[in-house]
Amino acid sequence: MKKFLMTAVLGMFALAGFSQVKWDAKFGMNFSNMTKLDDAKALPGFHLGVGMDYGFSENWSLQSGLIISSKGYKYKVGDEKETARPIYLDIPILAAYKFNISDNTKFVINAGPYLAFGLGGKYKEHYDGGEDWKLFKGENGADAEMKRFDLGIQYGIGLELSDRYLINLTGQNGFISPKNYDGGKDYKNMTFSIGVGYRF
Repeated sequence: MKKFLMTAVLGMFALAGFSQVKWDAKFGMNFSNMTKLDDAKALPGFHLGVGMDYGFSENWSLQSGLIISSKGYKYKVGDEKETARPIYLDIPILAAYKFNISDNTKFVINAGPYLAFGLGGKYKEHYDGGEDWKLFKGENGADAEMKRFDLGIQYGIGLELSDRYLINLTGQNGFISPKNYDGGKDYKNMTFSIGVGYRF
């Protein structure tokens, strides 16, 4: 995993010398949940990071980046409430199509796979003086243990204003269950986000 991350980072820096590459800083709010998990509710979070846009033509580009993203879910049955808030490093690899809707505004559609690597986070019980445990560490058995690697599909729409200011609506659906749940149920990460950015 460390070798892959280093390769991805070096690859992005290698592209920095090309004139077609544009960089941006971005941040925003996430709303995450777990599919197929009864009584689970969306949990608000955040994302922030750096994005890359490599233009192949006036309309087509490759978009990627390194994004720190807070995901997870909250779960409540009766008086028992629990929250899981893992923090991931997301690396999207997206094909983007752009077209002008006014002189200074482009509409953007993008889609492609994303890779995610667990950095940390907590699983917390909110009842009977409940405990909180670090995720991805395997503390306290299977309740807190989560797989570090996630893979899925990312898709979104957005606006580019004056080629500087960015507004994005993004969705992610995971392909890998983040842990081995009882009963063999195949739960997956699901996240929707709204974000803004500034292109340098």
